[in-house]
Amino acid sequence: MDHFQLRNGELYAEDVPLSRIAAEVGTPVYVYSRATFERHARAFRAGMERAGRVHLAYAIKANPNLAVLRVMANEGYGADVVSGGEMARALAAGMPASGIVFSGVGKTPAELTKGLEAGIGQFNIELEEEGEVLAALAAARGLTASAVLRVNPDVDAGTHAKISTGRKENKFGVPVDQAAAIFARLAGRPGLRLRGVAIHIGSQLQSLEPLEAAYRRIGALVAELRAAGHVIDRIDLGGGLGVPYQPGAVYPTPDALGEMTARVTAGWDVELMFEPGRVIAGNAGILLTRVIWVKPGVVHPYIIVDAAMNDLARPALYDAYHHFEAVRPAGDRMIANIAGPVCESGDTFAMAREIDRVVSGDLAIFRTAGAYGATMASTYNSRPLVPEVMVDGDRYAVVADRISAETIMHAERVPDWLDRV
Repeated sequence: MDHFQLRNGELYAEDVPLSRIAAEVGTPVYVYSRATFERHARAFRAGMERAGRVHLAYAIKANPNLAVLRVMANEGYGADVVSGGEMARALAAGMPASGIVFSGVGKTPAELTKGLEAGIGQFNIELEEEGEVLAALAAARGLTASAVLRVNPDVDAGTHAKISTGRKENKFGVPVDQAAAIFARLAGRPGLRLRGVAIHIGSQLQSLEPLEAAYRRIGALVAELRAAGHVIDRIDLGGGLGVPYQPGAVYPTPDALGEMTARVTAGWDVELMFEPGRVIAGNAGILLTRVIWVKPGVVHPYIIVDAAMNDLARPALYDAYHHFEAVRPAGDRMIANIAGPVCESGDTFAMAREIDRVVSGDLAIFRTAGAYGATMASTYNSRPLVPEVMVDGDRYAVVADRISAETIMHAERVPDWLDRV
C-alpha cells in the first residue's frame, strides 16, 4: 500500500494535492510520502523478526536523499553503502557508524581508510587483495576491521541481466568454490576480524526460490568454515526483494521472505544482515510531470511530457515499466506512446500503452519511482537536475532543489588559452 490516492477526482500525496506541488514547485518533480516510507520500513522489519537476530541496513543507492535517510534512521535502520559519498550521507543523516555496511566491488584504499576512521560496523570484502589492503590499513592505525567475505553463489536470480549479481560471470564476490581457501588466508591477517560471509544475487526478485537456493549454498559453506575452526557470527543475506511496478503484479512479501529465511537458517546461530532498498523506497515515491504536447503519430499519438530519460532513466536502461496516470483523470482512455523531450529515440517511457486520456497542460505521474529515480538523474541536454519533495500529512518540503543549467554551467571553466570566438 502507498499514500498516493485519488480524492474527489484528483491524486493526492497523503493530504496534499499533487496539483498544489506542481503549481508551487514546478514539474518535473519527485514526490515522496513519509508515511509510505515508514509503513514499508516497519513491514520489512516485522517480516524479518521471525528470522531471529537481524540487522537491517537500508540500501542507500536506492534513494540517497538526506530526508529519506533521516526517516530510515528514525526507524532504526543502518545503511548499506557502496561509496565514500554514500557513507558520508549516512553519517550526515544520523545513522550510527556501527550500523553501516560498506559493500561494493570497487572500494578504493582512500574509501577503506575513511570507513576505518569513521568506525563503521562492517566491510563486505569482494576479493582477496581488497581484504589484504584493508587488513594492512587497519593494522597500520592500530585498528581491527570487522568484515565478511562476499561470495558469488552462482545462482541465477531470474531477473533482468543488468541487475543480476549472483551468477559466476557477474563481477561481484569470490567464487563459492574458492571461498573457503580465501577465507582461511584472510582470517589470519592482523588488523582484520573476518566474521562471516555475504551474498547478494540480484535486484527486483520475483520469486524466493533463487534466494532459498543461494541461502542453502551459503549455509553449506558456513558449515565447512566452522568445521575448519573459523568462528562465524554474521551472515549478510543481501536484499533484492522486488516490488510490483505493473498493476496486479504479485511479488513475495517481507513476511514470506522472513518465513523462508527462518526455515532455511534455523540452527545457523548468527546475526543475519539484510540490505533492503527498492522494497522500501519504490512505491514511496512518484515522478510528477506535465504534458507538453499530444503529437499525432502514424499509429498512435505521442504524449510528450516534461519529464525525460535524464530524470527517470530506468525505462531507457532496462525497458522498465512505470505506471502512468493522469492527476485528474476524466474517465476516458486512449492508446498512446509516452515520451520525453530529450533528443534521443530511447527517451520513451511507454509504447502503445492504454492510459488515461490526457491533453496538453494536464498533470500526470509515473508511479513506483521512489527507488532508482532521482538518484540516477542527470543533466543531459543541459536540462535542470530534477528536484525532490517529501510530504508529511498535509504539509510538504522541498528536500532537494531544482538545480538549473545556469548553476551547473557556473562550475565549468573556459581556460584563458582558448581564443575568444
